[in-house]
Amino acid sequence: MSSTTEQSAPARRRTPLNRSQIAGFWGAWTGWTLDGMDSFIYALVLTPALTELLPRSGFAATSGNVGLAGSILFALFLVGWGLSFIWGPIADRFGRTRVLAATIFTFAIFTGLSAMAQNVWELASFRFIAGIGIGGEWALAGTYVAEAWPEDRRKMGAGLLQTGYYAGFFLAAALNYTIGVHFGWRAMFLTGAVPIVVAILILTRVKETEKWQAADAAKSHVKPLREILSPRYRRRTWVACALVTIAILGLWAGTVYEPTAVIQLAQHAGLGKGDATKTASWATGLLSIGTILGCLAVPIVAERIGRRKTAAIYFAGMAVSIVGSFGWAFYLPNGLAPFIAWLFVLGFFGGNFALFSLWLPEQFETRVRATAFAFCTSFGRFVGAGANFLLGAAVLHTHTLGLPVALTAVAFGIGLLIIPLAPETRGAELPQ
Repeated sequence: MSSTTEQSAPARRRTPLNRSQIAGFWGAWTGWTLDGMDSFIYALVLTPALTELLPRSGFAATSGNVGLAGSILFALFLVGWGLSFIWGPIADRFGRTRVLAATIFTFAIFTGLSAMAQNVWELASFRFIAGIGIGGEWALAGTYVAEAWPEDRRKMGAGLLQTGYYAGFFLAAALNYTIGVHFGWRAMFLTGAVPIVVAILILTRVKETEKWQAADAAKSHVKPLREILSPRYRRRTWVACALVTIAILGLWAGTVYEPTAVIQLAQHAGLGKGDATKTASWATGLLSIGTILGCLAVPIVAERIGRRKTAAIYFAGMAVSIVGSFGWAFYLPNGLAPFIAWLFVLGFFGGNFALFSLWLPEQFETRVRATAFAFCTSFGRFVGAGANFLLGAAVLHTHTLGLPVALTAVAFGIGLLIIPLAPETRGAELPQ
């Protein structure tokens, strides 16, 4: 009788997460989910809200005025997002968890107040301040997960975190399908006050990250905004700003006008107003599912082929899907079904935002990480605000949604030329 000795390599085990890391992730994920829900609520209730409020503000509720006012209000919302860079230096100075909770409080309270708006000026003010809170949540949630999770799990954590935003789209679509259809746009905004509970959870159950605590001693001498614009970080800061800006231009153009485009196509297909609204909700859900899958694929692809190649694939996919949906399917005689099918593809490649949750923290040290994340994302929102205003004017001038939105694909072509300038951080540990 013979015996054989088998030598096998020990199975790789992931570092277990402690209770605070788990609670912190789910707090950040839920906040980001409700953040996404809040952002997309506006796109879903745009037409009914402005149809009611424009006459109260002295304007006729024509389709042109609704489109122009919607673009202006969304541009103001993006400016609020842009001003959210203030949260970054605060978080680098006072910690991730408390400031993360503060961002959630801000957007929850002012989303709830949006339900009380009596004219477009009040709605614009509430959405502007809500935007400041919403804009800070991504930077703080992404920074927290990158620092709190073990090195062997933080990359997948970044992809999982980003799914929350698009789960929020799905949640907004579900709420619109139920609450919105039956109770109107004010009830939709009221649901946006729910995140206050998440903020309380974060304040009471989540510990500060060890990396931030370890770097705390040197913080009094650090001016993070000045440092990320210094010669040491200047190139990677501006390259990151450019890439995030392009992602925001393309994805927001598609997602903001997606419900309106679907409603128009559904009505052209003979559906009534209620059925068209429900179709828009289903289409939004499909878009969200595609994006969630795209987010989950990002860390896997990025670990195998690198950050820059992954960004190139996703940017190219965004360009093709924007042209396919808004430039081609939107103009077909029976374009509803092809347009909705393209939305799934658009959603998948819209998952490129998960790459920034993974990639940006890898490019900056702990003492300036939150500031860099917030600055790069906020810069893109400022540019996006101006581009969205121009896009609204183009829609009003051309009397069509398709062509102006389709032209945003050009931005992703420019992005393909910028990607090689970004640092490749595949295989590198998070800087201390």
